[in-house]
Amino acid sequence: MDAEKCLIKISKKLDGPIKKYISDEEPVNLIEAARQYPYAGGKRMRPAMVLAAAGAVGGDTSKAMPLAVAIEYIHNFTLVHDDFMDGDEQRRGMKTIHIAYDVPTAILAGDALFAKAFQIIADLDVPDVNMRRILKYVTQAVWDLARGQEMDVNNEGKIVSEDVYLETIRLKTSVLFAAAAAGGALAGGADEKTVKALHGYAMALGLGFQIFDDYLGIAGDSAKTGKSVGNDIRKGKCTVMVTHAFKHIRDPEVLGEFKGILGNTDATEEEVRRARSIMEDAGSIAYGRQLAHEKITEAVSKLDVLAPSEYKEFMTALAEYAIDRSV
Repeated sequence: MDAEKCLIKISKKLDGPIKKYISDEEPVNLIEAARQYPYAGGKRMRPAMVLAAAGAVGGDTSKAMPLAVAIEYIHNFTLVHDDFMDGDEQRRGMKTIHIAYDVPTAILAGDALFAKAFQIIADLDVPDVNMRRILKYVTQAVWDLARGQEMDVNNEGKIVSEDVYLETIRLKTSVLFAAAAAGGALAGGADEKTVKALHGYAMALGLGFQIFDDYLGIAGDSAKTGKSVGNDIRKGKCTVMVTHAFKHIRDPEVLGEFKGILGNTDATEEEVRRARSIMEDAGSIAYGRQLAHEKITEAVSKLDVLAPSEYKEFMTALAEYAIDRSV
């Protein structure tokens, strides 16, 4: 199964519902700002996870659609605020919201998406006990996202341990995937064992996805990925590959050279290539890719709880896609 083609198909299916919930109101600039990211499309992996999980447990995916939309709104609410915190000026080929409008409007647009998400969840047609469990998963994810973002800010300019790095990306990336999968399973009427298995599947998938994303930032082909390869080195981003390199570069002179390049915003292309070569020699780039693969293998193993179906096939393909993007 081609996960990317399936994501495109599901994204089109989600387009109508995603555009259904934000009505024309005043002030117009706030409504336009709130609509910009969720209406822009994209792969929409998180809402696709909701629908796939609901279908994989034998549920009616149409009943899970409000949750899928809510999860996408929550994801986009975090993007609005993250772009401002990171000082990013473009996303998906457009000006970021704090640039296109202004900072107060961007903050309010994020807040509005967050509020709208929970209004949408109220539309779910599920038993009360499942509604409460869905709300617990989603609210815990939002809380953890905030913790992860702050950890990421606190980690800037530091070399943290691998454990701290993994916990940061678990909170920043994995928790919303996991809430999507668990919530979708609950909307589909799954039992507790299945809900926990799919939560674990998505948690591992999120880790693998982010580790591989960091790998692409060092070893990818910018023409294919659209990412400026080497910027993570200039920014001094502490990825699992960097933590590995600091442990495994044996020559003190080489380690000093690596430290001098890492985090140097004015590093030349030649210096960036040298830093990458040092990481390759230390086995760090290969280690990052291997760890991403291990997390995806763990994710797929959690799907053993499911009966065979096209939805299960899609969830397997989605996990494999996370580490099979352009390099």
